Amino acid sequence: MFEKFYPDEYYESSYVVPYEDLYAAGYRGLIYDIDNTLVTHGAPADARSIELIERLKAIGFDITLLSNNKQPRVDMFNADVHVHAISKAGKPKTEGYIKACELMGTTVDTTIFIGDQIFTDVWGAKRAGIKSFMVKYIDPHEEIQIILKRRLEYFVLKEYFARKKAK
Repeated sequence: MFEKFYPDEYYESSYVVPYEDLYAAGYRGLIYDIDNTLVTHGAPADARSIELIERLKAIGFDITLLSNNKQPRVDMFNADVHVHAISKAGKPKTEGYIKACELMGTTVDTTIFIGDQIFTDVWGAKRAGIKSFMVKYIDPHEEIQIILKRRLEYFVLKEYFARKKAK
């Protein structure tokens, strides 16, 4: 019933994704949501996120931040990681995902999106034809509209995990 919202993979954190394996499999671009995917909501890049981005660059990935936030918030995070960035992306609209691929010189087939929300991040990536990885959100203290979406996500994820377990 909810298949169109299912992520291709689910990880406990952006920091445990097997990036070396993805690069070996031919993926070259990574698109990230920022808030609650790489850092807590509204936080600047921290040592952990900076280290991850530097590791990914060393592997050979090109990276784009894709956020529905305004430019000042995205710029604050990007000041320490220096990657492509798109603010006010309008996720789940597909335009930002496609623009991210263009900025990186990748295709939808060689790019992966990583984010913490089904109805914006995952659904938008799937609609654009990009493989989507959902990660568990970092901090449960969020804005009310996100808390309400999390309640709906619960039902989608419950079915997703049940189907995954049955395979």
